[in-house]
Amino acid sequence: MPSFDHEARCQGIVAGVDEAGRGPLAGPVFAAAAVIDRTRATRRLLKLIDDSKKLTHARREQACAAMIASGAVQFAIAEASVEEIDRINILQATFLAMRRALAALAEPPEVALVDGNRVPPGLVCRAETIVGGDAHSYSIAAASIFAKVARDRHMDVLAAAFPGYGWERNRGYGSAQHLKALELLGPTPHHRMSFAPVSRLR
Repeated sequence: MPSFDHEARCQGIVAGVDEAGRGPLAGPVFAAAAVIDRTRATRRLLKLIDDSKKLTHARREQACAAMIASGAVQFAIAEASVEEIDRINILQATFLAMRRALAALAEPPEVALVDGNRVPPGLVCRAETIVGGDAHSYSIAAASIFAKVARDRHMDVLAAAFPGYGWERNRGYGSAQHLKALELLGPTPHHRMSFAPVSRLR
């Protein structure tokens, strides 16, 4: 379960940062930054916050709504487009989305706790990396939920506009249905043309 152990070691405002959607063949990559006011976060709220990958769709939506309603969590969500992913590669696009999310926070943090093992360049504050951070830090777990919920909702919209690929279920990942649809229907403007399963269909 996450804790505030990493946050407690830092001075000032601490933001957790995480991404959603590095691996899919379609759709933007999303990132979120989250700052939890530990004096206002109730035990009931914290019980809802965990690594987004461990939560069901319904539990993620519940946690997202609860964090917003609580007033104890400041957050910002950003994305990097498919065009940016294809132009600068998925890693740099992920870093770009993280920079945008941190810069969009209403109050700039002093420290960012970033899930993973690489610090994105050009952040608005100093940063520390935590491998598997969404399972260890409440702030990163909160960011993981915001990013995942936002991206899932975005893919639902794209799925309605481009039926047949199953994006409402596979979220753009290379599932069997998605790969078969690519063969039959071809890529859409929302596919990442720099990713091998898509680029070979050019």
